[in-house]
Amino acid sequence: MSLIKWQPVFDVFEDIDGFFASGGPRRAISRTFAPAINIRETDDSVVVETPLPGIDPSKVDITIENDVLTIEGRDEKRSEVEEQDYSRREWTMQSFHRSVALPVAVQSDDAQASYQNGVLTVTIPKREEAKAKKVSVKVKE
Repeated sequence: MSLIKWQPVFDVFEDIDGFFASGGPRRAISRTFAPAINIRETDDSVVVETPLPGIDPSKVDITIENDVLTIEGRDEKRSEVEEQDYSRREWTMQSFHRSVALPVAVQSDDAQASYQNGVLTVTIPKREEAKAKKVSVKVKE
């Protein structure tokens, strides 16, 4: 029979396994996530897209301060099961929060947001000084 050296790091894994085997906490599960974000620029605006499938758009808050966009909200999912004799019923509440620095200076007062097919799109006009300007080159002979 060979001896295996005891390593305390493995106790952590046993503790975690025991926690989940017991069913975990007996209250609503709360999760926080940071949704993925795509940022693209057009000539006149910055467009930010983020997937928020199943989220009620009325529960989404969008703020822009000092050219930093913040998208946050909370959604509560209920099970549609109407059984009276359940031994355990869990609700899932998920909140989300994401802040991102915008690549250029924007006019936050003129921002617009839309929600379609589970994707939130925020369009923010660029400030004049942030728009690309064409400069012609004069060649001296």
